[in-house]
Amino acid sequence: MERTQNRVILVDDHSLFRRGLKGLLTASGTCTIVAEAADGQQFLDLLDHTPADVVLLDIDMPRLNGIQAAEQALARIPDLKIITLSMHGEDQYYFRMVGLGVKGFLLKNSEIDEVLSAINTVSRGGSYFSQELLQNLVGSLKTSRIPETEKDTDTLSEREREILLLICQGLSNHEIADKLFISKRTVDKHRANILDKTNCRNTANLVVYAIKNSLVEI
Repeated sequence: MERTQNRVILVDDHSLFRRGLKGLLTASGTCTIVAEAADGQQFLDLLDHTPADVVLLDIDMPRLNGIQAAEQALARIPDLKIITLSMHGEDQYYFRMVGLGVKGFLLKNSEIDEVLSAINTVSRGGSYFSQELLQNLVGSLKTSRIPETEKDTDTLSEREREILLLICQGLSNHEIADKLFISKRTVDKHRANILDKTNCRNTANLVVYAIKNSLVEI
């Protein structure tokens, strides 16, 4: 039987926040909370024996923070889908989390509909970025550089720019193929070329690259 619910691990050191978010996600009927952890070390201890589609991971935690936990978790399970839960003022960690391979970013005061949208998007292979966080990122990019990711944007073809825009909107390769009436294999090839031309490691890097080089508008 096809599984219809996303298996989610909640990692946050505030039990009241976890309890509230767990209740909202469960009530939606689209998510099953398979495990909870109060810090990064607890999360790593349960990771190997708790399959999950998406991990909601707080940044600021005791013992092992979200950055350290994400780095170790992705070293063990490279395709693990992590959405970072961020507070205002924590966007200075954004670039590092992007480099690690985190798939999404949400503010902790996001509405539940946005949380559900993020989980659904990331579980399908896309990336999700809070618009408010992206606005903050645009501001920080005016004075920051992303090491070793900038190349001449003129090397991207018109089709590659079109696909990059859809990637930034959170669409998976399959969804892009359907929208552009081309094969998924063609999209896969274009995406690989875009990554190579921009010297980006993953989708999150591409989003940052596109914003920095004014290829997309927020």
